[in-house]
Amino acid sequence: MDLDEAKEFKERCTQCAAVSWGLTDEGKYYCTSCHNVTERSKEVVNTGAIPNTKIQAINRGLKRKRKLEKGWDWYVCEGFQHILYQQAEALKTLGVGPELKNEVLHNFWKRYLQKSKQAYCKNPVYTSKRKAPVLEDNPSHSDWDSEPELLSDFSCPSFVESGAESQPDVHTQKPFPIIKASQSETASICSGSVDGVEYSLRKEKGIVKMTVPRTLAFCCLALLWQRETITLSDLLRFVEEDHIPYINAFQHFPEEMKLYGRDKGIFAIESWPNYEDIYKKMIEIATFLDLPRFPDITEDCYLHPNMLCLKYLMEVNLPDEMHNLTCQVVKMTGIGEVDFLTFDPIAKMAKTAKYDVQAVAVIVVVLKLLFLLDDNLEWSLSNIAEKYNEKNKEDKPWFDFRKWYQVMKKSLDEKKQKWEETRAKYLWKSEKPLYHSSIDKSVVCKRREMVVNLQKQFSTLVDSTPTIGKKSPSSFQFNWTEEDPDRTCFHGHSLQGVLTKKGQSLTTKNSLYWLSTQKFCRRCVSFRLSCLIFKFLIIKRN
Repeated sequence: MDLDEAKEFKERCTQCAAVSWGLTDEGKYYCTSCHNVTERSKEVVNTGAIPNTKIQAINRGLKRKRKLEKGWDWYVCEGFQHILYQQAEALKTLGVGPELKNEVLHNFWKRYLQKSKQAYCKNPVYTSKRKAPVLEDNPSHSDWDSEPELLSDFSCPSFVESGAESQPDVHTQKPFPIIKASQSETASICSGSVDGVEYSLRKEKGIVKMTVPRTLAFCCLALLWQRETITLSDLLRFVEEDHIPYINAFQHFPEEMKLYGRDKGIFAIESWPNYEDIYKKMIEIATFLDLPRFPDITEDCYLHPNMLCLKYLMEVNLPDEMHNLTCQVVKMTGIGEVDFLTFDPIAKMAKTAKYDVQAVAVIVVVLKLLFLLDDNLEWSLSNIAEKYNEKNKEDKPWFDFRKWYQVMKKSLDEKKQKWEETRAKYLWKSEKPLYHSSIDKSVVCKRREMVVNLQKQFSTLVDSTPTIGKKSPSSFQFNWTEEDPDRTCFHGHSLQGVLTKKGQSLTTKNSLYWLSTQKFCRRCVSFRLSCLIFKFLIIKRN
């Protein structure tokens, strides 16, 4: 491309009205502003080889690029497969074992494609006009052990990696093969994907249509199957901190996967995932896939309430001695039993415990058992603890509820303000612009370029400080240490001020639990703060 030779061309561009031309290797003029290529070409006279003969340069590489601009033939299910792959890779980076991607999530996704009749079955829904590899019905083998070939129109990374990570054996899933379809057969002016329009209109009874939020439900089911140390609330927080692809996940698609038109409504997300919504989708997908009973949640599992209570007690800066009381509550209520905690989708009433919500509920119950939280008893006990700590500074301090309230309220307000500021500054627009049709591409790209330039200019004027990079992921949102003088750490404090010895055992000084009315309980500032703290940790995104 030669800009000097194109200076003689003075016509305005039909797309952006600019007069700034370059010359392609084919000899045609193109606009350097919007990259619009005209039909006009520069005539080149080569008098050395063939006198008085007009020639034009032909570059095969440019032709391949132009053909590539139309993109590969790809299906909507392959787009979701790519999102799941990226999410599985992100979870692997966060410390989850590779088995989650290579075995569990791969099998869940394979089973979904079969159940939704998109692959691994006779006559997939989008292959009515051509033959495709099918999985013959054979009752002699299970769906989980079968290795059918998946219909795929581009080389999207499969969940099973080759090389040292997966040794070839009898049970290793094969990478998905590539089967090309003709461009004329799958061309669509309404979507970049082959079946984007058909997929958006498809409404078949009993079929669970795949959506971007359901990719998180798949990940959560895989984490639950593996009994990993990431709860649903942790997963949503990692999504919000951009450690797991979700918002604008389509921008990680290969360049050859063109996405526009109806694809925008399928893959573009404009809201944060909701805890209750993802939880319901987990049960919905597990029931649709007819998944067997999940591995047992025993006392040594991270998802057991005893383990989670210990984690949340540390996070909200409560005394370690409270863990014995939470364990007693778990045992007395029976919520720590294996059958109660283990998810069984094929049971009559398919449901799984909200492990994180359940654990914080136990802690709130223990707080009410100890302090009643009626805006009276907790302050009286705090006065006793304060006087004891002043007289016995060398001994183990008693837990002061008032002081804990003040420390936690300040920390919670600061954390919540940062969280709200981060949300307000979040850029919802993707780096990869979306457009309704291929005709609008040049206009959308031009507008996007203008927006980016304006953002850079305003950010330079408003704030000259460098942008802080993405913070490292952590299982804890609050960290407490004895070395921090501004924030008291209550982990080692004693509960002797709220317990009394009765025979051979300790009981609470508070003999009540329920208040006179639920309305009065909600007005109590201490009870309300306790609930707000745990709501922020678990379901703040609602």
